[in-house]
Amino acid sequence: MSESPKKYRLDRTAFQARNASEQVNYGKEHQKLTWQERMRIHQYLNSIAYGYDLDNPPRMDKTFFQIKKRE
Repeated sequence: MSESPKKYRLDRTAFQARNASEQVNYGKEHQKLTWQERMRIHQYLNSIAYGYDLDNPPRMDKTFFQIKKRE
């Protein structure tokens, strides 16, 4: 058997179980923030999800996209 099941373990204390009404109240807490503060939180979560440095985000690869004219 490989070591991977022993190496990675789920930390069950990191999250809390919530019902639907508690989740709605959690969102209301963030509505009190300004849009700039919410944008900072969004940028931070994106940097964690996609694994890039927050101070040095990757540039968009503009060669991937193409512009085509419709006829």
